Parts: sequence; C-alpha cells; structure tokens
Amino acid sequence: MEVKVLNINGKETGRTITLSDSVFAIEPNNHAVYLDVKQYLANQRQGTHKAKERAEVTGSTRKIKKQKGTGTARAGSVKNPLFKGGGTVFGPRPRSYSFKLNKNLKRLARKSAFSIKAKESNIIVIEDFNFEVPNTKNFINVLKALGLESKKSLFVLGESNKNVYLSSRNLKASSVVTNSELSTYAILNANNLVLLEGSLEGIEENLSK
Repeated sequence: MEVKVLNINGKETGRTITLSDSVFAIEPNNHAVYLDVKQYLANQRQGTHKAKERAEVTGSTRKIKKQKGTGTARAGSVKNPLFKGGGTVFGPRPRSYSFKLNKNLKRLARKSAFSIKAKESNIIVIEDFNFEVPNTKNFINVLKALGLESKKSLFVLGESNKNVYLSSRNLKASSVVTNSELSTYAILNANNLVLLEGSLEGIEENLSK
C-alpha cells in the first residue's frame, strides 16, 4: 500500500512510500493480538500482594476458652480466621504473572496491530526530523500540524533520538519509541501511529523474518 510522506508542518512532500503488504495489510489474527496484549499487561503487574495467614498473625497461642460447656463452638486460638484480627484463609501470595509466548506469535500480533491501524487509516508517515535542543513547544507544534494535539499518538523513530524523546516526555497523550521498542499494546493504545521514514526499514525487517 502507498502512503503520502508529510513533513513536520503537515504538508505533503510530493513523495509516496510503499508499505509492505506482509506487515501492514494482513488479515488480523485477533487471538494473537489478545495473547500479546495480555502478556504485556501481565508483565506490568508487580505481584507483591500479600495477606497474613494464620501462622503469621501476631497473637497469643493459649486456648482462649475451655473446650466444652460454653454453649458455643470450640475455639483454640485468637489467630483463628473466623475471628476479627485472625489470619486470612487462602490469601494472596507474592507471585509472578508473566507467561511465555513464542516469537512467531508475537510477530504475528504486531503485524495484525499494524494492519488494523492501516485499515482504519490511522498511520501517518513523515520525514525524519530532529530538534537542536529538547523543546516541548516544538513537539506540540508538530502535533498541531499533523492534527494530533487532542489524540493519543505514538511516534516511531528509526533510532534513538534524545532531543525528540525529551521533548515529548511531558505530554501524556504522546509517546516516542524506536522501532525495536514497539509492542502490540503500544500500537493499539494509540489513536494514530506516526512513522518516521527511517523507522520503516527496521519495522519491516523485524516483522518479515
């Protein structure tokens, strides 16, 4: 598929670029997308939740009342989960939520995410650019020129660019990554993908393997 190349002022450069159909025009595999997003979100969980069980609660170990003759249920410890302040039964324990997915499935998920965005016409290709110094105002001007100031956007660079990254860091709705840092979640979480020309070769090379 062919896409017009814009400059940072949002104007057409008169050039077009061909996006690989094997990456940007496949039939999306929704289950692969689901699994990859699920893994990404699972990896964000710290898994440090913990509740004290009966053996970990502080309290006396003496028998709190005689076994028989009270007219109520027998009880042997103030740590009993039935009592206020007692231990928790089957409470959460620290654990890892991560799980493994093979590379081919993750690659298919990212291609599916790109194809979804391409089908929705939410991919913009612009010329490579740089700022002399980090400047958030300059980055906002780029967003305005592209009509993205009120939308979630993801800028994909061919290689790390500190000035562009720092210029976008204070903006909640916009983020900047390199093509090697792309995830299915990041692609789908953005309303619009802004691909710099220098990133396309790396994207297609990584996903065409």
